[in-house]
Amino acid sequence: MTSSPTAEAQAGVLADTPEAREYNRIQRWLEMGGLALGLALLVVLLATGWTRDLGTWAHRGARDHYSLALFLYVGMLLGISKVLGLPLDIYGFRVEHRFHLSNQSTGAWLWDELKGFLLSLVLGGVLAEIVYGAIRVWPLHWWLVAWAVFIVLSVFFAQIAPVVLFPIFYKFKPLQNEELKQRLIRLSERAGTRVRGVYEWKLSEKSKKANAALTGLGNTRRIILADTLLENYTPDEIEAVLAHELGHHVHRHILKSIAVQVGTTLLGFWAANAVLQYAIEQRQMFATLADFASLPLLALVATVLSFLLMPALNAYSRFNERQADRYAWGAVPSVEPFIAAMNKLAAQNLAERAPSRVVEVLFHSHPPVGKRIEAAKAFAPGPRSATETPTRA
Repeated sequence: MTSSPTAEAQAGVLADTPEAREYNRIQRWLEMGGLALGLALLVVLLATGWTRDLGTWAHRGARDHYSLALFLYVGMLLGISKVLGLPLDIYGFRVEHRFHLSNQSTGAWLWDELKGFLLSLVLGGVLAEIVYGAIRVWPLHWWLVAWAVFIVLSVFFAQIAPVVLFPIFYKFKPLQNEELKQRLIRLSERAGTRVRGVYEWKLSEKSKKANAALTGLGNTRRIILADTLLENYTPDEIEAVLAHELGHHVHRHILKSIAVQVGTTLLGFWAANAVLQYAIEQRQMFATLADFASLPLLALVATVLSFLLMPALNAYSRFNERQADRYAWGAVPSVEPFIAAMNKLAAQNLAERAPSRVVEVLFHSHPPVGKRIEAAKAFAPGPRSATETPTRA
């Protein structure tokens, strides 16, 4: 007989269910399949010279207007990628339903896919225009200029995401539970951050999973709580989940992550410039730096570099998550609600509690649930006053 999430939370059960193991195994294969397909497309475009054919068609369609031709090229590239990846996307959609994690109809899913493609087209087009605009104006130092603009845009998008990007896919409304709202605002104030509101996130329209987040920057900073979380978790458990998110603020993880992004993005643009120069001077693959048929090469460099850095970035992320956990344990009166919430989230989201070390290193940006629970039990500082302010890092 299968135990309920509540029973698991009370008993502290840490074993993975066969269902959770199978679901996560499939998700990993889908992730690796998507990566392999993307890499194969980029290599084929470059090895066969088809990227130059796409560039020629784009120029013809735009009547040699450079910026419009570049946008058309990006559209063709994203369109080909989307069509090739559609079987994996469809299978992923079916997997979510197979494991009873999705509430989304096929029509709603297709609408989200279309919106996602159009958003990718707009953002991808803008970023490509920035890169090749920099190449045309500053051919020697384009990669430094593009890198600086990318960083500024990353911060800008992080700020506008809660009010512009997220609402494209999800509905939000102010949290109606005033008591819980004030409790979470007080928790935020003790962490030294001011939020601009607490919102209910209508996640149940698409998924049965649960989540919560502290999103935005500055005047867009807000708490979002999935309705699936509000329906199935106690106020103490919700407070513990949010305390973890606030731990990221206390430890300045957002600023530190931006600093890491600054470094990795600089490395990426430097590598892209070096490879592009080699491709032009030694391999004669492209006539000039400004030939946007080289875009697959830049994407290939970025993809390979991201793959190589993934274990280190995941390790850094897990370190941050452990720090946020420790803050959460000290910010709430007891670790028990945190443990109960972790067990519930693992059961509801089919998360792996105890993956292999290899899987953890390569795929997990968060410590496994089992390790987080064991660490919480070891911490157990004893009851604290709900108004006591934990020591900041």
